[in-house]
Amino acid sequence: MLKRSLLIVALMISGCTNMKVEDFSGATPQLKLEEYFLGKTQAWGLFEDRFGTVRRQFSVTIDGSWDGSVLTLDEHFVYADGETDRRVWRITKVDAETYHGRADDIVGIAVGRTAGNALNWRYDMDLKVGDRTWRVHFEDWMFLQEDGVLINRARVSKLGITLGEVTLFFMKEQPDAEMTQGDRNTLAMAVR
Repeated sequence: MLKRSLLIVALMISGCTNMKVEDFSGATPQLKLEEYFLGKTQAWGLFEDRFGTVRRQFSVTIDGSWDGSVLTLDEHFVYADGETDRRVWRITKVDAETYHGRADDIVGIAVGRTAGNALNWRYDMDLKVGDRTWRVHFEDWMFLQEDGVLINRARVSKLGITLGEVTLFFMKEQPDAEMTQGDRNTLAMAVR
């Protein structure tokens, strides 16, 4: 089931730039950030440069809280080389289809639009690259699957030139440990 979900979404998002969030209005399950990210979530991801070379792999632990108007996501990153990072998102639900997000390294406001099981974020970020900072643009697509996996693919560009893509797989931490170790291993292998 997980492999089929990953394949379907990979095919759907291979042409990210032509998609419209409205195209997914009938898709289920419905993605509501304030519900999905409430509590603990784990994620695994990688960054591929524009030539398809994997440059970084990482995992993220996310603590999410919702106060009725603001979703706070406290993200803790651990990279394969041992580097760590932290980002705190504050996301406001503007209306049923729109979210606004802010974080320290986000320039202005991240704008997210949702329909059905999909969400499209667009934002600029001041990204640390070595000892420099680059202002880059992200176009994120997130898709919630029936099995609770949230798949995220982001195109990263600078001055309209694609630098690479980030791929992430999110999974809610289940208090009853519904996910088996085999499921975790399958998901971890998918991002390598």
